[in-house]
Amino acid sequence: MNSPEYVIGVDYGTDSVRSVLVDASTGNEISSAVFLYPRWQKGLYCDPATNQFRQHPLDYTEGLIFTIKECIAKAGGSDIAAQVKGISVDTTGSSPVAVDETGTPLAMLPDFMDNPNAMFVLWKDHTAVREAAEINTHAKQFTTNYLKYVGGIYSSEWFWAKLLHVLRVDRSVQKRTTSWVEHCDWIPFLLTGGTDIKEMKRSRCAAGHKALWAEEFNGLPPESFFKTLDPLLTGFRDRLFTDTYTSDVAAGKLSTEWATELGLSTDVIVGVGAFDAHMGAVGGQIEPYYLSKVMGTSTCDILVAPNEDMEGKLIQGICGQVNGSVIPGMAGLEAGQSAFGDVYAWFKNLINWPAENLLAESSLIDEATAHALIDEMEHKIIARLSKQASELPDEDYPELALDWLNGRRTPDANQELKGAIIGLNLGTDAPRFFRALAAATCFGAKSIVERFREQGVPVKGIIGIGGVAKKSPYIMQMMADVLEMPIRIHRFEHTCALGAAMFASVASGIHPDIESAMAVMGTTFEKEYHPQVTKRKMYRQHYQQYLGLGRYVEKFGKKDVIPYLS
Repeated sequence: MNSPEYVIGVDYGTDSVRSVLVDASTGNEISSAVFLYPRWQKGLYCDPATNQFRQHPLDYTEGLIFTIKECIAKAGGSDIAAQVKGISVDTTGSSPVAVDETGTPLAMLPDFMDNPNAMFVLWKDHTAVREAAEINTHAKQFTTNYLKYVGGIYSSEWFWAKLLHVLRVDRSVQKRTTSWVEHCDWIPFLLTGGTDIKEMKRSRCAAGHKALWAEEFNGLPPESFFKTLDPLLTGFRDRLFTDTYTSDVAAGKLSTEWATELGLSTDVIVGVGAFDAHMGAVGGQIEPYYLSKVMGTSTCDILVAPNEDMEGKLIQGICGQVNGSVIPGMAGLEAGQSAFGDVYAWFKNLINWPAENLLAESSLIDEATAHALIDEMEHKIIARLSKQASELPDEDYPELALDWLNGRRTPDANQELKGAIIGLNLGTDAPRFFRALAAATCFGAKSIVERFREQGVPVKGIIGIGGVAKKSPYIMQMMADVLEMPIRIHRFEHTCALGAAMFASVASGIHPDIESAMAVMGTTFEKEYHPQVTKRKMYRQHYQQYLGLGRYVEKFGKKDVIPYLS
């Protein structure tokens, strides 16, 4: 009888990392573990007022060690560990970091331990808005359109804008930076014992969607593109990469050091990394022309199409189309919303202000009881708001919101845009306000679907992945109503990590290709939301109003004095 073969998928999210140990013959989860980043939880190295969000590499390494060892321990220890064949990793992105010639993030060096500019620049960091604007203007000077495969607009959330910003604002980091590395590339390099940055295998997914790599360009844009953008970038192209790798390829074997640390064998294969939503789409059993929405703090929307169908098509205003970024041999198209769950979290924090700031000072209850009450309220707010919002009458619906609280990712990236709400009156209470915010996030999702369709790419249905998809029936039903399409919710709790595990099974030779891995390891869907015909007219009207509000804010939002809506 054949021994079981196990693989580990590691999913680095915004707030935490989770690992899953999976049976490669069935896709069944054997065990899982989650680790909250301790420095991030304390708000260290971040300044929301300036859109600075940085993460220390120690949060990542400590989480990697804890979650993998916890998975092994939960599953039975060394007997299980001996049967682990592969590990693959997905991360948020673009979340790059400055490294030295050995590939070590500068924040791991004594001189830079507490320097935010030496840390990973998280996807949601928007400190590089100016640099992104300069890249967009600069690209117009060239005969070749180097932005053609990233939707025609470069974003402050991406690789080159962040590098240029860090080089400009921190001379000490500038002097020590040998290269610039995505989180999803660094972890496999670390696990395989890499010591020479030139030997790092770079992810096709990250390079194509965020770093302007393209097969047509034979790699990155030419040196002239970068050094004429800013002399600080001179030479960086040659210190980066030309070749990229799809995630079915092995990055190498687990190093002796990491095998000892994790209690695994040096025969364990480590796969090339990718971004979370791309591996999540695979874990969620994506099909051609079905939009996979990974719904967390933001959304990342993934669609795959046969390469032959995309011949001659360039989709404007999305986050890129890259051959093999999701499924090798197919075009991967990415879009998304810069704030989704973050919109609800912002509102929760807003209305929970009295509890957070006044209850602990109360002379009527003790401190422990106050903190317990704060925790209880925090965990109940969204569920109760959802329930009461769902009971509101459709005919009484004056509030209208715009979901750009963290800028706009798709369509047509613009991180300088702001959120808005209109139609407030003395009858607007918390559930009504929440309903408007929820609808805004659903309208944002509809604008993405409409962009694909306008440009000749059909969207046949929606696959919902992530915390919001699984935990908020109210928002998922509203989204189905707004999109006028069914939404299938994937069964697996940690779908991105499952996708990573599927890629680990291919990289380690258990399955011949990712399609085979998806067929064997897919865990199907737990629920499907169907649009309610009775809501169609209302949401179509509200969507047109949402688009109108968006045009207004985009036109007047930067002015010192905003004229009245006519």
